[in-house]
Amino acid sequence: MIKVNRLNGKELVINCELIETIEATPDTVITLTNGKKIVVKEGVDILIDLTIEYKRKIMGYCEKTKG
Repeated sequence: MIKVNRLNGKELVINCELIETIEATPDTVITLTNGKKIVVKEGVDILIDLTIEYKRKIMGYCEKTKG
């Protein structure tokens, strides 16, 4: 899950596993696998960084529980 901000400033938490595409059009539009579109303040590169950070946390947690 990653925290993003809608254009109106309202915080939203989305499941980054459901992100299909991220487009800069010039607003940043996240399209989920169910077709829903979310327009956010964060840029494409920031969203990529947030997703990578989330996945690293999850992988680190999985490795700790295995060993």
